[in-house]
Amino acid sequence: MKRSILGVLIVLTCVAVGIAAAPPLTFTFSDVIASKTALETDSYAVNDNKVIAGDYVDSAGIQHGMVLKGKKLTSYDYAKCTSGIAAFGINASGASAGWCIGSTGAPIGFTRSAAGKFTAVNFPNGTGTEATGINDKGDLAGLYFDSAGVQHGFVKLVGRKFKSIDVTGETSAAAWSINNKRQVTVYAVNSAGGFDGFLLTGKTIQKVNDPNAGSGGTVVHTVNNNGDIDGTYFDSNGFAVGFLLHKGTYFDVKDPNANNSTRADGLNDSLVMVGRYTPSSGGNIGFQATTK
Repeated sequence: MKRSILGVLIVLTCVAVGIAAAPPLTFTFSDVIASKTALETDSYAVNDNKVIAGDYVDSAGIQHGMVLKGKKLTSYDYAKCTSGIAAFGINASGASAGWCIGSTGAPIGFTRSAAGKFTAVNFPNGTGTEATGINDKGDLAGLYFDSAGVQHGFVKLVGRKFKSIDVTGETSAAAWSINNKRQVTVYAVNSAGGFDGFLLTGKTIQKVNDPNAGSGGTVVHTVNNNGDIDGTYFDSNGFAVGFLLHKGTYFDVKDPNANNSTRADGLNDSLVMVGRYTPSSGGNIGFQATTK
C-alpha cells in the first residue's frame, strides 16, 4: 500500500521570542573524549541521565557512532552505512537518532535502541533522509531531500505519517529536535543567505534569532521539555558562538579553550549542554557544560 505524504507549510507569524532582563548564568565546561585513542569526538545530544550521543574518529581515522555514559563508551556502526555515521539525538531510554552516508552517497536516517537494534528512517519518495531528533515517545525530527534535491524538514510522530516542514519565504528548512510536548526546532536559509531559527509549536512558529548574530544568522538546535533552547549563531566575524535561550534571555556559551568557535548542540532538562569547540590546533573537541 502506497503511503501518502502530508505536507505542512508553515506561515511565519509575527510572534517573536522575547528578550528580558535576567540574572547571569555561569557555565562550567569539561571536554568530552570518547577514548584515549580517539582523534576527534563530536558530542551532539545529552539526555537527563547525562548520557551523551554523537560520534568519534578512531586512531585509524574511521568515524563511528557513539553513546557515552560517563567513561563507558558504546561504539556502533550500521550495516547500511559506508561512512560518516553519527548520532544527533538521544532520549531517556537511551534510544538515539542519527544518519550516515550510504553507498550511493546519499544520507540514510536511522534510530538505534539502547539494546542496539537499528531501524531505518526514510522519508517516503525522498532521495536522502537525516534523522536528528528523538523524544521520549519515539517521535522523530530531521530533514530530507525530495526528488529534485530540495531540502525540507520533517517530523514523524509515532503511529502517524511523515510531515514535511517548510518555512514561507525561506529555503532549505531543517528540523533538528522534538521535545515531549512535540515542540520542534527548525532552521532555514533566508533571502540574504543567512540562517534563521524557529520554534514550531503546533501550527504556531516563533522566530528564535540571537540578537548578537551577524549576517550568518542563527541555527537552533535542541529544545528541552521546559522550552529552553540552545544553538549557534555566527558573529560579525563569521565565528560560531553557542547560545542558550532561557526564560526569554539569550546567553553566550563559549568554551574557554576555544580558539574562535563554539557550537552548542544538545540540551537536557537540567540545562546541561553538549557541543563542540575548535581549539587553536584545529579540528573539533566535544564539550559538556553544566549551568548555574
